[in-house]
Amino acid sequence: MSINHPADLHALLAFYVEAGVDAVLDDAPVNRFTAEVPQPRNPQGPVDDPRFSPPTPPRARVPPSRSRHGGGGSLPLGQPPLSLDAPPAPDAAIMAAREAAKGATSLAALRTMLERFEGCGLRRTAKRLVFADGNPQAKVMFVGEAPGREEDIEGLPFVGRSGQLLDRMMAAIGLDRTTAYIANVIPWRPPGNRTPTPQESQICLPFITRHIELANPDILVCLGGPSAAALLGVAEGIRRARGRWRVYHAGTREIRAIATFHPAYLLRTPLEKRFAWRDFLAIRKALGGDLPATEPG
Repeated sequence: MSINHPADLHALLAFYVEAGVDAVLDDAPVNRFTAEVPQPRNPQGPVDDPRFSPPTPPRARVPPSRSRHGGGGSLPLGQPPLSLDAPPAPDAAIMAAREAAKGATSLAALRTMLERFEGCGLRRTAKRLVFADGNPQAKVMFVGEAPGREEDIEGLPFVGRSGQLLDRMMAAIGLDRTTAYIANVIPWRPPGNRTPTPQESQICLPFITRHIELANPDILVCLGGPSAAALLGVAEGIRRARGRWRVYHAGTREIRAIATFHPAYLLRTPLEKRFAWRDFLAIRKALGGDLPATEPG
């Protein structure tokens, strides 16, 4: 592929970023274990003459406030210095997320906290935080897994093709985004729409848990297997887990919860819509049964 203009190069690089490319390789493989390391030539003097030796680079120092042991002492022998730009270890990030989520006393405070949270690497690759959409006072809350490309651009959950289908499914039982609340377990888009890692899910779990507690819905709907596994502890597949009422423990309150198919899955497997329709009828009945019901196409 020939690049004849800088704009073409920028477009190509943007495409690679959207596709999740994070490394560049040579055209031919290189065995780094056998490759010879070139030695600097020193024809003017002996190798052991300090006048001709290269200067020793200064040692990297870790500020006392960032010390691994909490004090101003040196690191253990053989331990490399910490990089101030590197994300924290997963265990430390999970603990930091739990402590941060506990301190959120409102949805606005939780959103501000997420915008400043540095413990999840997805924050560095996503364009925007995708917090929530709809009415936080609604009786029903839908929770998916993670935002996609359109959601990353808009900063709102379920605005792409799967979101349009979810809107039709909600409308079929008399709901819309003014009478429902929508969020995701992961508030940042994974690069290339890849599946979030278990560590990323664990880091984000305290925030969605606190999110549900603050929204305090009467009914929680998990869209897809990953959401049901994270929030309800479901180990079986979504085809077996869907359609059954469960109990979600939100602090001091118990919330009725149900799992159903993710709209993105229904777009790929339209025949499963008949089972999702049954689940939405159960949701309508749980909300009082006085909402109109019209099966979506």
